Amino acid sequence: MTALPDDIEARLRAAAPGGIGYSRDETAKGVAVAWCELADPADLEAAARCLKDLGARLSTITALQPKPPEPDDDDDAADGDDAADAGEPEPPRALGGVAIDGTSYEIAYHFDVDGDTLTLTVFLPAGGGTVPSLTPLFRNADWSERELMEIYAIRIDGHPDPRRLFLDESVDAAVLERLIPFSTLVNAASTKSLWEKILEQKGGAS
Repeated sequence: MTALPDDIEARLRAAAPGGIGYSRDETAKGVAVAWCELADPADLEAAARCLKDLGARLSTITALQPKPPEPDDDDDAADGDDAADAGEPEPPRALGGVAIDGTSYEIAYHFDVDGDTLTLTVFLPAGGGTVPSLTPLFRNADWSERELMEIYAIRIDGHPDPRRLFLDESVDAAVLERLIPFSTLVNAASTKSLWEKILEQKGGAS
């Protein structure tokens, strides 16, 4: 018996009038795993409140800039000159219409509901869009949201303490997005590399 109620999809649809995409699976041990994509980021707070009312805990928040799918070489060859005349294909779009073109943001809020998991996902266009802060509902959202605001060009509305978490105010916003690729970020030397690149960009000595 899973902790996620059978009507959780209906509850989330009622909380998110902008629309949702919902899927659910269950492991062999009876653990439910669900994903809910919100078409409108403004619905995030209401959807999160719906989960809080079920006793959910916010586990973590993750963000990335998803790359568009690689073009299929076979399709290109079959289309021939028609493909060349048509120009670049349109990138796929998230439920709310945000283009998945390598510059948009996918923010995932991972919740635990008594051992089951449910992830709320929102998409924001590059350089625009805002998500409401979940810190008033889940205090542990505080640092994750502050980190997102300083390393990505993501705006979070209503955060109670939007000061920088790690980076000095003199460092440009979204610096990791521009200067540090993910492969470097996960390397133990990322901090040294980051400051070397910042100093180089600012014209300082290394």
